[in-house]
Amino acid sequence: MKRTLLFATIIFCFLLLSGCGSEQFQSIFNESDNVAKEDVQVDVSKDRLIQQLKNEDTSNMEVLISNHLPFVEAVAGEDTRANVYGTDLFDVQELADLFASLKQPDEISEYKDKKQVLVYNDKFIVLKESEELEGVTFIEVASDRFVRNNYSPNFLTTYFSIRLIDSLLGTNNWVNSRRTYCNSNDCYGGYSRGQQYNKGGVSSNRGMGMFRGGGPGSGK
Repeated sequence: MKRTLLFATIIFCFLLLSGCGSEQFQSIFNESDNVAKEDVQVDVSKDRLIQQLKNEDTSNMEVLISNHLPFVEAVAGEDTRANVYGTDLFDVQELADLFASLKQPDEISEYKDKKQVLVYNDKFIVLKESEELEGVTFIEVASDRFVRNNYSPNFLTTYFSIRLIDSLLGTNNWVNSRRTYCNSNDCYGGYSRGQQYNKGGVSSNRGMGMFRGGGPGSGK
């Protein structure tokens, strides 16, 4: 009888944890701790890659990036996702300058905290130095919809003014209203291997930095 009860309890706990794991915000990349430097390498030289990028016949920055730089991971939000790419050929500032020369962004931030942000029409491109892989730069491409529904305003206000952010997102008071929401909820703080961003679940997700209320670096 005791063995039967114990077995039933174990099965119940397993089912409960399985249900909790199907959260709304999660990385769809399965090898969270196994990204190696070779995963972001390409078979062409830096100069050759630059020439290929310049010869690309597209005005869509994500198409250009995805055609030439390795895909690393997708970060899933409520109803859309952000895609992350990687390279070991350029540092953040080099890549920002290169992208800006290929297509003039609507806005480009200053280089700060080893990151830089470019805004193109309805796309936000966040460039950041890898926290763990030396010489690797990650490129996160997110739609304005993803940013509006998932990002913490405290990440964005590190790089742009409140008025400019509201203008870029086509809203009147996104920063303040979103900040109120993030004071009591987990909000996405940009791509990060060292932090977690879980909403309604228990799984550990690489690629999801978390901000709650305060400024960058403040988590729960």
